[in-house]
Parts: sequence; C-alpha cells; structure tokens
Amino acid sequence: MKGFTLLELLVVVVIIGLLAGFVAPRYFANVGKSEVQVARAQIDAFEKALDQYRLDARRYPTTEQGLKALVERPAGDPLWRGPYLRKAVPVDPWGRPYVYRFPGTMTEFEILSYGQDGQPGGTGEAADIGNF
Repeated sequence: MKGFTLLELLVVVVIIGLLAGFVAPRYFANVGKSEVQVARAQIDAFEKALDQYRLDARRYPTTEQGLKALVERPAGDPLWRGPYLRKAVPVDPWGRPYVYRFPGTMTEFEILSYGQDGQPGGTGEAADIGNF
C-alpha cells in the first residue's frame, strides 16, 4: 500500500501556508479599498437624490428629517414627489447609518460615514468619507 509520508504532508502544508501568507494580505487590503469606494458611491447617489428632493420641495430635508425623507414623505410636506431612492436608505459598508446634516459646516448639506472605526477623524480606512 502506497501513501504519503508525514514529511511530504508537512511540506505541502508549509507551502500552502506560505502562499496564503502572501495572497491573504493583498486580498484583504483590496476589500478595505472597495468598502471606501462603495461608501463614496452611496454618498454620490444620496447627493443626486437630495438635489432632486430640493427641486421638488424647494429645500433640502432638515437634519431631523434626515435621509429617510428620500424614501418616506415627511409630515406636512405637500411638495414631496418621492421616493427619491429605489430602496430603503442603506447603511454604510461597516453597518452604521450615514450622518446627514443640513445645514452643513463645510457645504450646504453634509453626508458622511465615519469609516471603518466609526469615530470622527482617522486615517486610511478609518478616515471620514463625505461629500466635502
């Protein structure tokens, strides 16, 4: 009966481990970059929907109304012609709601995600992502 020796199996396991050690960091680095790109794309879609909302309602939603005003008519708003998004307002790629402020401090309105760490500020994948 022929089979593999323990030494041959160990060599194969070490080779697989080395390959995984080289490939995995590159793969996971790209996952972080793609999450940032998804957040930027969603913020861009929010900006377009908010501009359409403003054309109909003659103003942007208040901070209290938030991005929810893009899918549900705010109370007492007869000019609303939505929904302005096809689906419910998504959360950011890290599972947290986007922050919406009107008026904004740097732009007319602000939409932002606090990034991977969920805290204001940060660098790299933990940096804030917004429309400013």
